[in-house]
Amino acid sequence: MAVRDQVDDKIISILREDSRKPFVEIAKSVNLSEAAIRRRVSILVKQGFISKFTIETNMTPQARAISLLSVNPNSPTTEVSSRLKKVKGVDSIYEITGEYDIAVIVSGSNIAEINSTIDEIRKLIGIDDTNTVVVLKTVR
Repeated sequence: MAVRDQVDDKIISILREDSRKPFVEIAKSVNLSEAAIRRRVSILVKQGFISKFTIETNMTPQARAISLLSVNPNSPTTEVSSRLKKVKGVDSIYEITGEYDIAVIVSGSNIAEINSTIDEIRKLIGIDDTNTVVVLKTVR
């Protein structure tokens, strides 16, 4: 059974802020050796606590939207989610509770691209309704 401790949580927190942070610097932050950090990160990956390392950029996309989707009761939500993965411009897919079944984060270089992506989403089998809002500002 996979078990994390407070040091693992601190390592994960540091990597969330900067996934390229050198293991030497992480080691200094948690008072362990670089080799111990390397070993712990490897174990966290193998156990599934860390699923991927990623980056954020300040480059395009310049436009984002959140689209809430209602799925037809005769269509399994997981199948619709799988279809959504293939739509260009879909960044993230969340199966949710409430009035809507899925929330999708869409990005593009402009609103026209966002609109095109939403049009593609609406054509998917199993989508009954959409409600889309454009993101005006991201606060970090």
